[in-house]
Amino acid sequence: MWQRIGRLIVKEFLVVLRDPRTRIILVVPPMVQLLIFSFAATHEVRKVVLGVYNEDHGLAGRELLDRLHAIPETFSRIEYFGDLRSAEEALAAQRVLAVLHIGQTFSKQLLSGEAGPVQVLLDGRRSNAAMIVQGYLARIFEDFASQAAAGVGATAGPTGQAENSLAGAGLAPVPGKPSSLPLRPVSRMWFNPNLNPIWSTLPGLVAVLSNLVALLITALSVAREKELGTFEQLLVSPLRAGEILIGKAVPAVVLGMMEGSLMITMAVLVFRVPLRWHGLQVLLTAMPLFLTAVVGIGLFVSSLAKTQQQGLLGAFTYQVPATLLSGFATPVENIADGIRWIAYINPLQYMVSLCRMAFLGEPGWDVVLGLIWPMAPIGLVTMTAAAMLFRKATLLAVTGK
Repeated sequence: MWQRIGRLIVKEFLVVLRDPRTRIILVVPPMVQLLIFSFAATHEVRKVVLGVYNEDHGLAGRELLDRLHAIPETFSRIEYFGDLRSAEEALAAQRVLAVLHIGQTFSKQLLSGEAGPVQVLLDGRRSNAAMIVQGYLARIFEDFASQAAAGVGATAGPTGQAENSLAGAGLAPVPGKPSSLPLRPVSRMWFNPNLNPIWSTLPGLVAVLSNLVALLITALSVAREKELGTFEQLLVSPLRAGEILIGKAVPAVVLGMMEGSLMITMAVLVFRVPLRWHGLQVLLTAMPLFLTAVVGIGLFVSSLAKTQQQGLLGAFTYQVPATLLSGFATPVENIADGIRWIAYINPLQYMVSLCRMAFLGEPGWDVVLGLIWPMAPIGLVTMTAAAMLFRKATLLAVTGK
């Protein structure tokens, strides 16, 4: 039996690797996707066009706008409006992502130690980008208010006392009035201290693209045999249905491991994403179970398909929702309760979490095993379902019914 399975495995490797076009498809697209998605699928928002309607002509309003002009990598252009209606029209036409409305009493209220009126209008049609820009502006406002209240960033004045451009304009704290920011939290970012977007995106991409490669290899495997007319030849050979399934699953897992290892190497050497020995052990332990579960899904799709085109469409029918429910782009906790259970039977969800932990942290095995073991029963179910459907496909091919 093992000799028969071994020969089928060799045959599958030869079919995949002897074809130059297949070799290119296996190597080039995942590498290109890794390069493109690492820069395109970022959670940062840059080169934003910001609208400003400034009714205040005091020093504080100009100081606040100077801070926005000082970060051109975030706000590439600031468009000024003479009235609120023009600003709202620009927001509706998506010429700007946000509009900053500074009230006419902004400087006056800051002079008296009160909070100045500032309104931010955001384009909710681009909700993710709008929330990120809102966070940027909130951080700028917080720093501005705290420096105005504390009088920091001072230069020595004629009397030898510290003077600040804002404090000199009367924006220092007013005696007898509490500061608007009595507590200023100090944040420390773990695992990705510089908030490098590539570091947060690329580990998840390794899982997503490994999933895609293994899925495509197996989704086309049985369908290719049917389309070329060699499926019946396999059935009349001494190989049993289970042996054929094993012979097609093993090469897909091995090739998936090779693709995953190549992407991990590229992430470390090209993008300088940190990966320690413990993290590599975690990935090498989890990857075979993950790929086995994905290969079972691919073989299930391939057994249903009669042509390679149908297999390809079936693979992408699974890949898109699997990626959306994996936590790669949005947290799993944000998924509606009615369909969140699907995420917990999605092997990609566990692999995305494991890749992020392995690359950017050093989790203990007690944490890691809690994400690895669910992929074992998922793989058992998918392979069993693929075997049952494959047996049905062989029966239909033999009987012609």
